[in-house]
Amino acid sequence: MTTRDFNLIFSISLLLLLLLLDCCYGGKVGVCYGRSADDLPTPAKVVQLIQQHNIKYVRIYDYNSQVLKAFGNTSIELMIGVPNSDLNAFSQSQTNVDTWLKNSVLPYYPTTKITYITVGAESTDDPHINASSFVVPAMQNVLTGLRKVGLSKRIKVSTTLSLGVLSRSFPPSAGAFNSSYAYFLRPMLEFLAENKSPFMIDLYPYYAYRDSPNNVSLDYVLFESSSEVIDPNTGLLYKNMFDAQVDALYYALTALNFRTIKIMVTETGWPTKGSPKEKAAASPDNAETYNSNIIRHVVTNQGTPAKPGEAMNVYIFSLFNENRKTGLDSERNWGLFYPDQTSVYQLDFTGKSNGFHSNSSGTNSRGNSNSWCIASSKASERDLKGALDWACGPGNVDCTAIQPSQPCFQPDNLVSHASFVFNSYFQQNRATDVACSFGGAGVKVNKDPSYDKCIYITAGGNKTKATNATALTSSASTSRGNKLLRWIFKLCLMISLSWSWQTMNSLEL
Repeated sequence: MTTRDFNLIFSISLLLLLLLLDCCYGGKVGVCYGRSADDLPTPAKVVQLIQQHNIKYVRIYDYNSQVLKAFGNTSIELMIGVPNSDLNAFSQSQTNVDTWLKNSVLPYYPTTKITYITVGAESTDDPHINASSFVVPAMQNVLTGLRKVGLSKRIKVSTTLSLGVLSRSFPPSAGAFNSSYAYFLRPMLEFLAENKSPFMIDLYPYYAYRDSPNNVSLDYVLFESSSEVIDPNTGLLYKNMFDAQVDALYYALTALNFRTIKIMVTETGWPTKGSPKEKAAASPDNAETYNSNIIRHVVTNQGTPAKPGEAMNVYIFSLFNENRKTGLDSERNWGLFYPDQTSVYQLDFTGKSNGFHSNSSGTNSRGNSNSWCIASSKASERDLKGALDWACGPGNVDCTAIQPSQPCFQPDNLVSHASFVFNSYFQQNRATDVACSFGGAGVKVNKDPSYDKCIYITAGGNKTKATNATALTSSASTSRGNKLLRWIFKLCLMISLSWSWQTMNSLEL
């Protein structure tokens, strides 16, 4: 190869890299298109609806031929799925997979822009599926089939999981995978790392609030919280549960030495209607607030506290209500649109709408100087002791005051000591509902529990506001810093490009 040829190739490579920096950077928001419902529009009308709302990324749960055909000749990127019912056949025979690709996928590609294939959906939650035996071998066979037709680099293979794969998600830095899934997770993670495929997860902060409304703040799960929850191990501040769950997954991956795998959220959302026990949470207002905020969070590349500024792809669940689903009422009411294609509520998929939405109550869960946290009278001695030990250790609470001869040592009993320590942790963490949970061992009260010289501290509002302002400024600075670094990098590449062309021209002369 001559010097001229080298410079030409080098210059073209740099130019392509510059283009990639511009077109591929940034979080992407998609939508899930489930079809377990009656009276849905035809796939062709659904595609028109999706285009009208500027949605560019769609996930479906199978490989229906009418749907694949409808997405042809559009710029919409499609994630298709291998249902759990097909996993056995796909894992047992490469021929089965090759035939499937030949008959059900390749006839529509590349006219239909298929970019991902999910092999199984939340299989660890499916009692009818042996994840260890089926999922990873099926993934490998699908990848092998794609390699045979030269598409393994263009179509990524993965599987979707639920947050149930974690045994612990709080604090985020203590995130850990459930050991009972170790036999399945490690080979799956090795597959993802080797093939640069994303770790696909379905995240629903809604369920955390629905199942424990007394311990989880609604504002915290809706991205509306004016206060923060601190990770005592890292000092990182969390203003919403979504980020905390994502970081718990990143820490769990890091603990197993899989640091390069990216996370993709393949489902998240909020229901507009629920059963009687869900009425406080499931509403159109809350759904609009959550989905509007998650979209803005993604498209502005805010990242998470552990990975600030990092782009993430997220899919909103779901396009339509699905009346054929079983379970509580909420299972059938996650839709963004009615079957007649009118909106259940307004949602801007570009994330450019002005201002965040407030929840229906118009309130927030921020603590104030009139609330304290004490030990629950219903908590067991074991739970109290465990929570007390954690708070005085990883929780970073100064427990000197409950030691002998100190102001809060008397009365010398577990409930009294735990109450003082719980409140200290609660106030240090902005007096949020989450900071008083302690696994159900803590309870908020409005009466000052101070006695004699044992003073229970409170969190001042001004301090909280100042901290919030600092956090927002830091977030904005991080975002600007990331953009500046990208521009500097591109400038260097452009200089190199110019130098290469000059070198080539001088050689010609």
